[in-house]
Amino acid sequence: MDAINELPEKSRRIIFDALKDLEKDPWPGRNGDKEKLHLEDDLEIYRLHIERGYIALYTIHAGDHAVKIHDVMTIEQAHKKYGRL
Repeated sequence: MDAINELPEKSRRIIFDALKDLEKDPWPGRNGDKEKLHLEDDLEIYRLHIERGYIALYTIHAGDHAVKIHDVMTIEQAHKKYGRL
């Protein structure tokens, strides 16, 4: 997540605020910004759309009441790395 620190202050604030909101409710819901992905392995990974330009990939550890952020990147970077999620 070092690349986040290189972003303009406003973008950093938006990203960190969105990630902090995952503490309250990490589960996909009605507003459509969170989605469970169906990947090849058994890992249950979720995607969070942040504004119109960024994606965070995370897992939920319900027993520990924890969310682990695996990656934050631009949508373009995500498409190059993972294809269309």
